[in-house]
Amino acid sequence: MASYRKLKSGWKVTISQRDENGKLRQTSKQGFASKLEARRYAATIEQDIDGVKKAKQDALFLDYYDQWVDTYKRPKVQAGTLQRFKTVRNLIEKYFDGVKIQNVTRTDYQQFLNQIGQKYAKSTMQLITVTIKSCVKSAVVDEVIAKDFTQRTEAVYNRDRGLSVDYLTVEEIKRLVETIKNSLNPKHPIPYMILTAIYTGMRLGEITALEWSDIDFDKQTISITKSWSPTTYSIKAPKNDSSNRTIAVNKFLLSTLLQLKNNSHDMIFKTANGMPFSGSVNASLRSFLKKADIDKPGYHFHSLRHSHVAYLLSKDVDLHAISKRLGHKDMTITAKVYAYLIDEYKEREDQKIIRAIDEI
Repeated sequence: MASYRKLKSGWKVTISQRDENGKLRQTSKQGFASKLEARRYAATIEQDIDGVKKAKQDALFLDYYDQWVDTYKRPKVQAGTLQRFKTVRNLIEKYFDGVKIQNVTRTDYQQFLNQIGQKYAKSTMQLITVTIKSCVKSAVVDEVIAKDFTQRTEAVYNRDRGLSVDYLTVEEIKRLVETIKNSLNPKHPIPYMILTAIYTGMRLGEITALEWSDIDFDKQTISITKSWSPTTYSIKAPKNDSSNRTIAVNKFLLSTLLQLKNNSHDMIFKTANGMPFSGSVNASLRSFLKKADIDKPGYHFHSLRHSHVAYLLSKDVDLHAISKRLGHKDMTITAKVYAYLIDEYKEREDQKIIRAIDEI
């Protein structure tokens, strides 16, 4: 938008426009002999602005997505997260090949969700939709599109593909621990890794990256400051800032881990050739479950983290303390991830409340 004003030195034109952040920017020039000259100048500037806008709006959905990932995500996310962005990219390429982002409608996007939802589980669909919504909101800010076409759409998902979360009862945990204790051999680190998961609730990458310097044997604590990435085969930062934490552990775990000290590696669970060991943990875990006569076909290493939470809840440990121990940002995340467990113990707590009220 242009405004004009006559000065002693001639006509002045001021062109106002908003940048990609919504901030008002103004360009001025004066000294024109007539208002017509000022108008012609303003028309040239505005045409350039419109040309830039048109170029933006002509962008293909896939091209804008690639630019968004490269600019805002790639510099700060880890390799595992980038794999998710690649998965979403492949979906956009398949379903919106050659489609301009400004031409995508809410109906188009809902039909897209309906189609891919037949294939993916709920958790996967949540990751896909969160990624696309973030990209589309950025496109609105960049004035590439006028409206967010993901608004008031609903993700569908394949209920048959959802993995039911399995966890062990207190009695099963004790049986598993006893079975592993009878099979310990310092030359084979995996049983020690499984015990560490049972007693700490740590993620596999966090356990794999542990060094002896992370353990304070006097204070009986483990500091979690890094994680092992099987994708890049290297040490990386933890999942997020809150994942940096120090947790209390018991003497049994510490004394058991000391059996690995003679392997003479800085990393606790290194193999004989000096590489972090995490390859066949699930196969070993299933073998121990079978020996302990525990029938859990879908049980895997990360399930040990769920079992750790279930055990702490059964012992009335406060949810806030559990959240800190797991490395969650806040209790909201813990409550969401472990809602299925919390609901079970809620019934027990409700009965406590009723008994307490009855005593009034």
